[in-house]
Amino acid sequence: MFMGERPVVVTLAEIARIAGVGRAAVSNWRRRHDTFPAPISGTDSSPQFSLSQVEEWLRQNNKLKSPTGSLERLWPAYEALGDRDRMGVVIAEFGTRLLQAPQHTLRPHEETLIDQALEVAQREGGQETFRYLLDRWLGTHVRQIATTPPPLAAFMAEVAAQVRPGKAGTLLDPACGVGGLLQAGAERWEGVTRLLGNERDPVLAALAAAKLALETTSAEIDIKAADTLRTDPQSADVILCDPPTNERDWGHAELATDQRWLFGLPPRTESELAWVQHIISSLAHDGVAVVVLPPAVAARRAGRRIRAAMLRAGALRAVIALPPGAAPPFGVSLHLWVLQPPVQRETVPSVLLVDAADCRATSPTSRTQAVDWDAVRDRVLGALTGQAPEGSIEVPVMDLLGEETDLTPARYVPAAVSFSAVNLRRTWRQFDSSLRTAQDLGGVLRDLEPVREAVDVLPIAVGDLEQAGALQLSPGQPIPESHLRRGERPGDGVPVLTVADIREGQPPQFWMTADDVEQLEQDKVITVTSSNDVVVVIPAAEFDAWVDVQAPTVLGPHLHRLRPDTDRLDPWFLAACLRAHSNARQAGTHATTASRIDTRRLLVPRLPIEDQRRYGDIHRRLVGFEHAIADLSAVGATLSRTFTELLAAGRLKER
Repeated sequence: MFMGERPVVVTLAEIARIAGVGRAAVSNWRRRHDTFPAPISGTDSSPQFSLSQVEEWLRQNNKLKSPTGSLERLWPAYEALGDRDRMGVVIAEFGTRLLQAPQHTLRPHEETLIDQALEVAQREGGQETFRYLLDRWLGTHVRQIATTPPPLAAFMAEVAAQVRPGKAGTLLDPACGVGGLLQAGAERWEGVTRLLGNERDPVLAALAAAKLALETTSAEIDIKAADTLRTDPQSADVILCDPPTNERDWGHAELATDQRWLFGLPPRTESELAWVQHIISSLAHDGVAVVVLPPAVAARRAGRRIRAAMLRAGALRAVIALPPGAAPPFGVSLHLWVLQPPVQRETVPSVLLVDAADCRATSPTSRTQAVDWDAVRDRVLGALTGQAPEGSIEVPVMDLLGEETDLTPARYVPAAVSFSAVNLRRTWRQFDSSLRTAQDLGGVLRDLEPVREAVDVLPIAVGDLEQAGALQLSPGQPIPESHLRRGERPGDGVPVLTVADIREGQPPQFWMTADDVEQLEQDKVITVTSSNDVVVVIPAAEFDAWVDVQAPTVLGPHLHRLRPDTDRLDPWFLAACLRAHSNARQAGTHATTASRIDTRRLLVPRLPIEDQRRYGDIHRRLVGFEHAIADLSAVGATLSRTFTELLAAGRLKER
């Protein structure tokens, strides 16, 4: 099958999905059957095959499990279009054709794709087919297109409904992307009559219009491909928005006299405050807006004058600090600003500040920190209803005005001191446990003594061990973006470790599904660790080596996997030798400031396997000692902070 001049290709993993088998079965077919189609592109480690040839072979050999009209067989043909925008336009047009409202005249081969999708839709359902294509398209371009995560979108709608109870006739998102916030609002207010949206990217605007038309039933939908800040405002009862940030060419000079700047012309560097004022000018007299903003907008000196004017006018109802991980960029505690039209008030208003940045929980399956949305809801919605939970405070406007007019909630919200006697005893128990472990392992290590003269053994380089077959060295590889996942990792998800994670001292921020890992590892597209593998970090600033006891782990670039033959090399002994700083110094490349370690130049003493295992056991205990000390330090810091806060709050007494 060819779409124009570009052949539709599939990888071994996609062939496995089409045939309904595992990746290993496809590899077995290639070895056993001379008639299996030859690759037409790709590389030796990641070959690509003609979809039409593969389908014909599967059909002839009675191995074609997925029906002719199936989602798995549909996506490769769309992906073969190559161009991001053309793919998006065809997907959007498919959505409009489902509604029998065609918008564009497509090229002949693109019309063929529409026909194929409509055929699949008869079997799978129109909404399901559109969602599948849109999700695959967004996943393929995850680094180019940022979307508001559904949990945050739903929460923003809840906040708006709490501030403005009752019906909402018109809902607006002036930077709507593919329509996620508008969909969340439509689900929250069943009586919405109009959904309005602007989006600068015409492809995203077309996708949003198609998505909303398919997902909502009664509301009028009006999505425009427009540069919002250069267009007139629209009136709406509720506005939900996650606007672009850090823009320089937003129209500062040409819009200098615009009537939307109720609180002053935003500086060129404060595009976010231009969006805020546009949104306020778009609100109906009793409207409300919830906007996602970077935390710096609350404190940058360049925006102080505008923030002060907003406060005096009563246009800012609340500022909410979210936990890191709520939305891209995931490492930042983003803010929600709750806005309302400026009105004349007899009394000086106040602003609600809520600090929910600490509402995170450790997943019991992945042992990583994730947003605890239930805790966020309890704190924020409780504060909005006047319950005054810990982590929130109403601050009079006069107390916020000053040289900085800093609206960062953490500057005003009293620190939570909710430690009960039970929680305190639990923390002391963790401290005692960590202390005992450290003492036990420290006692074992205390019995070891250095010798005056080192044992006279000749070292051998890792590169020589590799040539001798005593170990295998595999570099980490760039991960295909379409397979990366963020957010809470499920129990069978596989973490993706990067140098950035190590540099920041954080757990892996990405993960992959078990099926993707199995298929891509078979294709030799990714590097995955197993039990007894040693991981080496090669940038000198982050250099380290360890046995991956948490395997499997997918390794990103600048990480190496060493897989020793355990009959000849003890992995714990190997890791101990590799991580020595003296070893790293002699194996480093110092031609530039960004020096790196040549893993193959690292040295390992030649010792009998019995001696290796003895030294390896010592290193295993040393690593356990390091972990125990780190745990002890963390628990001790928690106790110190807790007692400090209790002391400052006057809530301590002696027994």
